[in-house]
Amino acid sequence: MAVPWLRILDAAIGLTDLARSRRIKALSQSGGDESEQLERSGLGAKSPLEARLAGVVVAALKETFDRDSHRLELERQQIDAERERHERTFRLELQRQAGEREIGRLRLLAGVAVACWAATMLFTTRFIGGPVGPRVALLTGWALLLASVALSFAGQSQVGAALDRADHTREPGDVASSGVAGSLALWLIVFGLAIVGLAVLV
Repeated sequence: MAVPWLRILDAAIGLTDLARSRRIKALSQSGGDESEQLERSGLGAKSPLEARLAGVVVAALKETFDRDSHRLELERQQIDAERERHERTFRLELQRQAGEREIGRLRLLAGVAVACWAATMLFTTRFIGGPVGPRVALLTGWALLLASVALSFAGQSQVGAALDRADHTREPGDVASSGVAGSLALWLIVFGLAIVGLAVLV
């Protein structure tokens, strides 16, 4: 009859597992006592070399963390500076576009004033031999139209100078304003045409 070797091995392994589990259980219960004994006997204490190595590792880790935090702070400052530079450039571009629009408006006003002045020149033959009142009104209208042209040129030069200053200083300012000259140019055209119209009607 054959010997059942597999069953014998299986039983031996089972007994070994049972013995190990009881030993582990006993060790876990007496683990606290053994650790206290090791600490009392000095076997669990760290040697001075281990303490120095632990200090060196802690110092190296702290230095690495400090260096990383310093690098992150520098990167954050660079990002903030870059963002401010982009915002300043964007504001300068907006101011430049507003200044160019204002210059275009003033040029249009100057063109309208010149065209109106040239159109009123057609009425000069009618007023040459006429009364003095319409002639004075026509001359006053011409003077207002020419003053409007002069004021629009002054406003253009003011806006152009403000654009040049903004380009040199790289700081946004109020370059879109032509001041009083730009505001008066339109009204002088209106008043000049009104006076010329009154002169023609009279």
